[in-house]
Amino acid sequence: MLVVIRGAGDIATGAALRLWRAGIQVVMTDLEKPTAIRRTVAFSQAIVHGETVVEGVTARRAESPDQALELLKSGVIPVLADPEGACVPVLKPAAVVDAILAKKNLGTNITDAPVVIGVGPGFTAGTDCHAVVETMRGHTLGRALYEGSALPNTGIPGLIGGFAGERVLRAPADGVFHQLLDIGAQVKLGDIAGEVGGVPMICTLDGVLRGILPEGTPVHKGMKSGDVDPRCKIEHCYCASDKALAVGGGVLEAVLSLSGALKTAR
Repeated sequence: MLVVIRGAGDIATGAALRLWRAGIQVVMTDLEKPTAIRRTVAFSQAIVHGETVVEGVTARRAESPDQALELLKSGVIPVLADPEGACVPVLKPAAVVDAILAKKNLGTNITDAPVVIGVGPGFTAGTDCHAVVETMRGHTLGRALYEGSALPNTGIPGLIGGFAGERVLRAPADGVFHQLLDIGAQVKLGDIAGEVGGVPMICTLDGVLRGILPEGTPVHKGMKSGDVDPRCKIEHCYCASDKALAVGGGVLEAVLSLSGALKTAR
């Protein structure tokens, strides 16, 4: 079985890990210049560096759908710079997973594959996909929904270590992001993690810098640009999060459940 995952950030990577470890072949797509914050656990970095490894699983940049299929034979996850998903009709996957996390549907259709799954807000099961996986932290996180939609985006991150919105660092101005601290750095309230046009991006709590945009990323004021983890465990910077794996579990359930239903119907 082949699954194409649109998006290769940290949540999409959690889904890819779940599927891959269950023996399902995965091809991923993302922007030519990915904007993932948690870069150490995002397969999108294969586009930037040519290859990246997350939890022992290797992803490698592919330049075409044909090359992606060849890379699969070598036991690595191919990642294409293909934000439009042009590879989908070429690869003809058994399932398409939209894990772009744009909070809206950017063009995925229920007719894209026999099984189409939307991750997070912006999708409605039965309309533009066959199932939706909940991304909101809480009791329903990771649940596969075969009717209706995920909970609407509140704009407020879920609680981690007793903190919510304070965890997210946002670009202080429009312009080009200048990274000052690296992922894994121990930070204190008031530390400057980056800047835009000389305007500082200030840490709003103590913790570990779990994610930050790379140097030179174009940003707009208020854009998510960093992530501080108040639990202060550096190892969390280098493994998929509980949320990513929970969402990945929902994706795996939906892929297997809906694929099985198709086989039964036939």
